[in-house]
Amino acid sequence: MAGRFLKAFKPISRYLPEVAMPDRRVSLSEKIFWTLIVLGIYYVMCEIPLYGVGKGEDPLTYLRVIFASSRGSLMELGIGPIVTAGIILQLLAASDMIECNFAVEEDRALFTAASKFLSIVLTGVNAAAYIIGGVYGKLEAKVAMIVFLELLATGIVLILLDELLQKGWGLGSGISLFILAGVAKQIWWQSFAPIMMGDKMYYGGVLATIQAAINRDWKSLFLRSGGYPCLLGLITTVTVFLICMYMQGMRVEIPISYARFRGYRGRYPISLLYVSNIPVIFTSALFANIYLWSHVIWSNFNKNNTNFWLNLIGTFKMTEQGLRPVGGLVYYVISPGSLTNALANPLQSLVYMILMISFCAVFSITWLEVGGLDPRTVARQLVDAGMQVPGFRRSSRPIEALLKRYIPTVTILGGILVGLLAAFSDFLGAYGTGTGILLSVGIIYQYYQILMQERISEMYPALRKFLE
Repeated sequence: MAGRFLKAFKPISRYLPEVAMPDRRVSLSEKIFWTLIVLGIYYVMCEIPLYGVGKGEDPLTYLRVIFASSRGSLMELGIGPIVTAGIILQLLAASDMIECNFAVEEDRALFTAASKFLSIVLTGVNAAAYIIGGVYGKLEAKVAMIVFLELLATGIVLILLDELLQKGWGLGSGISLFILAGVAKQIWWQSFAPIMMGDKMYYGGVLATIQAAINRDWKSLFLRSGGYPCLLGLITTVTVFLICMYMQGMRVEIPISYARFRGYRGRYPISLLYVSNIPVIFTSALFANIYLWSHVIWSNFNKNNTNFWLNLIGTFKMTEQGLRPVGGLVYYVISPGSLTNALANPLQSLVYMILMISFCAVFSITWLEVGGLDPRTVARQLVDAGMQVPGFRRSSRPIEALLKRYIPTVTILGGILVGLLAAFSDFLGAYGTGTGILLSVGIIYQYYQILMQERISEMYPALRKFLE
């Protein structure tokens, strides 16, 4: 049964907005329709500007991809509060700090209510932090209140859109769909944007490449001033996609058999991306929050960069590209974004890469323990499911010993490789950022599996209960 923490949300859950479960089986074509509607609403909200706020320069460009956010629009906060709320509650539940039995329907409902309530609260907190922190400059009280209400309302709409898909009206989850849509939009814009930049070339990398080839400007093919998209970034984007797909398929397969029925054999896969892209999501979310709160502290208490202790957190300076971090911790958690910037700031680039790799490795180990993916938990689950490893007695201890040979090593190696790939692809100017590409490949693979499952269940109705 639910613990005290979840029970506290029982009276609150009655007043939270909710999407009803479908009372019939929703066809695949209808699910695709609602998924496209949700996708269309997301893109529309990305283009509606906030009242009294201009878009301007965006120092968070390279961190926005994980939150599917858009500078100066209704999607300013994106899915950040929802992701953060989900991560916090999942960690608390996985570490047994809160009692929740996901096999019980009431517990699942209360956990969903708690996640929804916390998402709304964090939306309000982040919106207030953006306004108080001066992200939009100094706003009048009336404008600030309108902006706050706009961001809060948009956050609630996003929660409901995500719930609409997850309850069976659409495909997958809204979180994954919004991230994929944001990355696709960014890649398309960086490839084909027909805007003329300061170097007298188009912003879009594909158009700039054609233009440079016609003008025989071979240097601009691979290195553009200002860090604008170029051919090098396009090549990096394609290469990283291929590497991610290859890594998705790399795995160690441990043979297993069903103890009760002889002849039934299978394999338990331990993928190189054993903890998926969780490490890079956590790391990017951490870096984004460091930037946000360091900006709030700087704008309210240290605008002249004169406080030594606050300077350690972050110092900012107005440049030609707008307000940029120039020192402190925040300076080293912002990606250079291009080879030009990486070469101009080698120390910052090196520290950023070390931090990215280190935190990805740490979060890989952390999620292994709290996410129920450690060898002991997996061994117990296999035994409880009636499975065994041929050649080993049917006990969790020998299976755990076998899994310990692979899981910890694969987890750490996968975290390091994911962090290294994300950092290097950012240095080389990959379109959509390295983190965005890593997330996109995983999400595309998930959608492929969902579509195949839906297709099979429609062709063979008798298999539905085994697939659902």
